[in-house]
Amino acid sequence: MPIRRAILAAMVSLFFANSARAGPTPVTVFAAASLKNALDDVAHAYTAATGGEVKVSYAASSAIARQIESGAPADIFISADADWMDELAKKNLIVTSSRRDLLTNHLALVAPTDSKLKLPIRKGMPIAAALGADGRLAIAGADVPAGRYGQAALERLGVWPSVKDHLARAENVRAALAYVARGETPLGIVYDTDARIEPKVRIVSLFPDSSHPRIVYPAARVVGAKSGAAFLKYLEGPSAAAVFRQYGFAAPSR
Repeated sequence: MPIRRAILAAMVSLFFANSARAGPTPVTVFAAASLKNALDDVAHAYTAATGGEVKVSYAASSAIARQIESGAPADIFISADADWMDELAKKNLIVTSSRRDLLTNHLALVAPTDSKLKLPIRKGMPIAAALGADGRLAIAGADVPAGRYGQAALERLGVWPSVKDHLARAENVRAALAYVARGETPLGIVYDTDARIEPKVRIVSLFPDSSHPRIVYPAARVVGAKSGAAFLKYLEGPSAAAVFRQYGFAAPSR
């Protein structure tokens, strides 16, 4: 019996020793593609400050929302619009009490850096003529937040009919940015923050905020999440806010 007790005690001690070495449970975040550079830096800062590991998967908000619906293991979801967060809320897949609006952004019309095009954004602007005979407008897909914002702006400005058949649809906003950066399209609609991190594009003009629904990035914990509360709180704090500001994001007005 003493030997069995000794063995059991050793096993328990080894278990707690391994648990202590393992540290906090890693946080898995599913986030909108437009957040990549900024959120990577925020995650690294969080790890340096707390020792907690953060794993982030990026894609279009529509794609990652569907992954969560299909049971993909995520602790936190950060969307680029309220609609996809609302979709998960309707299906009881997020912890509604944890939901908060983290950031806002601006919508930009961009061109390759060597383009000399000038095109002030206003009602009836000649965007179709600016594309040329064979040119296309790079824009995210119709179910992607950036694509929705872009289409809404073009409709509000009265130019959607002239370009709707001349689009280069992309799976997410970063893919649309890449089309322009590679010179595959003469113009594209992306977020201001995307244009800032790509040296091969320049901002032609910013769309008025009044031309499209308010851009907002809501975040929430996913139902059944094993961790994430501390990181979600960190995302609202001053350290994260400073990083997001460096990339051009702003805190939403409360």
